[in-house]
Order: sequence, then structure tokens, then C-alpha cells
Amino acid sequence: MSRLTPIACLAVTTLLALSPMRASACGGFFCNNSQPVNQAAERIIFARTPDGGVTAVIQIQYSGPSESFAWMLPVVGSPEISVSSNTAFQQLQSATNPSYRLTTTVEGTCSADDFFGPSASGGGGDAGAAAATDGAAGPPVTVVDSGAVGPYDYVVINVDPTAEDVAAEAVAWLGENSYDVSEFGAERLTPYLESGMNLLAFRLTKGNSSGSIRPVVLSFGNGLPSIPIRPTAAAATPDMGVMVWVLGQERAVPANYASLELNEALINWLQPSTTYNDVVTRAADESGGQGFVTEMAGPAESLGDRIFSTSQLSDWDFVRAQDWSEDHIGLLRRVVSTYSGFDGMLDALVATVPPPEGVTVEDFRACPNCYIFDIPGPTIEGFDPAVFLARVNSDVVEPMRFTAQLFRDIPYMTRLYTTMSSDEMTMDPIFDFNGDLPDVSNIHTAERIIECSPSLTRSEAPWRVTLEGGVVRGAGPTWPFSVGDTDMPANVRVTRVGNAGPGEVIEDNQAVIAEAVRVHNATVPVAPVGGTTSGCSATGGQQVSGLMSALFVLACVVFGRRRLGNV
Repeated sequence: MSRLTPIACLAVTTLLALSPMRASACGGFFCNNSQPVNQAAERIIFARTPDGGVTAVIQIQYSGPSESFAWMLPVVGSPEISVSSNTAFQQLQSATNPSYRLTTTVEGTCSADDFFGPSASGGGGDAGAAAATDGAAGPPVTVVDSGAVGPYDYVVINVDPTAEDVAAEAVAWLGENSYDVSEFGAERLTPYLESGMNLLAFRLTKGNSSGSIRPVVLSFGNGLPSIPIRPTAAAATPDMGVMVWVLGQERAVPANYASLELNEALINWLQPSTTYNDVVTRAADESGGQGFVTEMAGPAESLGDRIFSTSQLSDWDFVRAQDWSEDHIGLLRRVVSTYSGFDGMLDALVATVPPPEGVTVEDFRACPNCYIFDIPGPTIEGFDPAVFLARVNSDVVEPMRFTAQLFRDIPYMTRLYTTMSSDEMTMDPIFDFNGDLPDVSNIHTAERIIECSPSLTRSEAPWRVTLEGGVVRGAGPTWPFSVGDTDMPANVRVTRVGNAGPGEVIEDNQAVIAEAVRVHNATVPVAPVGGTTSGCSATGGQQVSGLMSALFVLACVVFGRRRLGNV
């Protein structure tokens, strides 16, 4: 039996601003029970143009038999459909990931130069046409549209909302038309279909493997972006990540979910990538599983170059302008070396390059490079450079260019992130826009000061880190707080934000966090004489000894801790 590894599917929606009906698309994998599917994360780009139109770029990550792949999304009407590239998501996520950078300064002199950790640490936050006839479906189901795009066949169907069981009718029709779905989770489609929405379904075109799966682009009419998360709950893993980039004229906010501000003291600044996601999960849980962290917000244009730069476009235009009629191998070397890791490159090679004599199409698909560059001579019989370049342009370059152009055309980007479990997926998050809110940097910095003394090594000396909420003291290679600390809330503030103003603070944990830090700081030993004592040092920097030394240490312990207790 095949096993499906964690996958990501995206739910996507636009809400009509002046109508109670929602233009929606939500995503979910539906597979037979012998091949369960997990959803590990969801990643989507929403782009809202000045005229109110919404485009959604949805990443789909799937591993398993190609014949078992099926993806269904409720939609209003029939959206325009095209494909994007997983490479675009990789570049975008890398450019916008939150980073926690800790620099280190040493006060005084320790007995040795050993050191327990790096001076800086980066963090992370770490998703052929479908032939159908009216007669094949039966009266309750009508085919609205069908076609093929990229590696997919797709069909848009409408189910009579008065049918006794609309979800069952949809699933039965899709199964009869070679879309591998089952009733698993189908009941979650019922509210959408009963409201009169259509159902968009994808499958892999015959001959395409699961490795051909790539993001899809759906263009809707006017509205606000939203994620109908309820159908996703059927196959959601616990604490599944949901990552959203929203492009618009202003900063995006979760209109019906809470806005979460993380408690930075709970993040392990010494190894932030090990704890960041857990802190987000705790913060989301504290808000009832329905809150988003704004990880970054600011101008979008530079991200277009991070996805697919203007120099890359210029280079591609140069390649297309050359005469390759006498140098087929040179063309293949140039293009394959540049785009070998991009979606669509393998399919373009297989479709346009004749396999060498004695090599099957299957073997050629498994490793084109194993054969192409062994072909003698500069040309390949039956190979047309113009056809090859056109296929690479449509399948590889254009999807990257299109996605990058969204960030160049729309001025502002907001990245939001949360984690959710299936029991928390009871309300579809909606994203609105608020021009009164400031930018948010994804780069977080802090300084650690090691308070050295000749009697201590650096790994023994106490240290202090100044964060936005105050000073955290510690010693050695261990961060003093962990995600499991129940007296340390994961949120500094939880806010409900609308489309104007700063929003309403519904939970403020600043005082609770400050008290927890104060209690902890009082337990951290101070440096002996000769070093610093939490900002308390010998008068004029001079050394003291004997009785005066003992009195000085006592005074620093008492007054230094008293001062820190007010941090």
C-alpha cells in the first residue's frame, strides 16, 4: 500500500463587498480511506487590485500515487485558472521569514575565552480536458466549465442546492468521472453547495506524475480575501500551519480573527528556530485557535525581484533572441543549467526533446540529463528550438514572471501566519485592509551582554538581554523561559482590528509577563567583584578587596536586584 506524506492544500475565498454571497474557493484533498492524506501546511498569496479584483495563488504539496490526487474547491461562478511555480513560493518564503538575531557583547574580562553559543543566531517560523456530458452526471449535477491547465484536468460543476444530499451528489459525480474522491470529509462541503456555489475539482492529466504538481492561480471578481477553512478540517493535522501573503494598497488584517503580538521573552533567542513555531501555536491556542501573527508588513515591490528578478527576465529574453538552429545542445545546456529546479522544466524537456535511440520515454523522463548531453554533435534530429523555447516560456518562465509581477504591481504586502487544529476550524478567516497601521519588520534584533569576571568563564558568567518588553537575565547556554511555562503568556497583546484605527485590545498581558520576568531575574546570580553586577560595578571601575569587597557585593546584590525587580 502506498503511503502519502504530509501535503499542503490551500483554501481560498473572496467575499463580495456589496453582496451577502461569497465568491469562494476552499481546498481539501479527498482520497479513499486506504490512502489517508495529511495536510501539513497551507500557503497562499492573495492579490487585491485597486478595482477590488482578487487573484489567489495556491500552493499544493502532495506526495503519493498520481491517480489518487484530487483537489476540490467551492467557488462562485467559474474563475480564470492558470498555474504558478513552487519556486516562487520558496523564494518568497525565504525573503519574508521572521528572523531573530542576537548579537553578543562582553563586559569585563572572563577567566577564559570559551563561549557557549554563537554570537548571532537566525530564526525561522521557522504548502486533456475532463470530458463530461450532462447525461453522465444525472439531473442534480451540471457541468459549468472544464479544461486543462499545466499538469491538471479540471472541471467546474454545479449541484442543485435543493438536492437531498448535495455533497454526496458532487462526490458521486466526480467519482464516476475519474476524480478519485470519497465521502471522507464531504459533509463539510454541504454549507457551500447549499448556498448555490459551484465546485471546482482538479486531477492530474494522464501521463503526469505527482512530481508535476504545482501551484494554481485563480482570478475572482471583486471582494475581500478569505480562507474557508472548514472543509480543510477533514484532513488537517494538529496545529497545521496557515501562511498567507496579502497584497493590497494597505496593510492587511484578519477582520474576524484576532491579531496576535508574540511575547518575545518566550522565544529562545539562542536557538530561535527551535521554538518559534511552538510559540505561535501557543499564542493561537490562547486566542481560541482563531488568531494570526503579522510576521511582516511593508512595501511589496522588492519582493518581486526576490521571486524572479528583472535581470533574470532580461537574460531569458536574450536567450530567446538567439539563433540556436545549429547549436541545439548549447541551447539545452544554457536553459537546463538555469531552470533545472523550476516547475515545468522536466515536462518541457520531455515534450519537446526526442529521446536518444534506444531510450524509452519513461527512462528519459526519469533522467533527461543522463541522455541529452551524451548525444553526439551540436544538433538533435527532430528537435525544434523554437518549439522548445515556447514551451519553456509558457510552462517555466511565465508562471514565475506572473507571480513576481503581482508584487511589482500592487504596492503593499502583509504576511500573516498561524497554526490551527481541526476542532478550531469553525470560522472562515476574512482579511480586510487598514491604512492606519504601521509597517512590521520580519527582522528582530537584540543584544546580549555577558557580565564577565576573572573568576568566571564566559559559559558561567551571567548575561542580560534587552527586549522590547524589558531585560531578561540568564546564565550559560540555556534560555531561561520555555514554551511550557504556564506563567508566561505567549501573547503580549491580543487585538481585534478593523479597517481603520489601531483596533481594540481584548487581552493585555504586559504586566503578567513583566512580573514573570522580574521573579525569574531575581534568581539569577550576579557576577562576583571584578565583573559587573547587573549594571552595578565598582566605583570608577576600580577593584576593591577585603571587607570593602564583601560589602560591595552585598550592596550590589540588594540594590541591583531591586532595580531589576522594577524592569
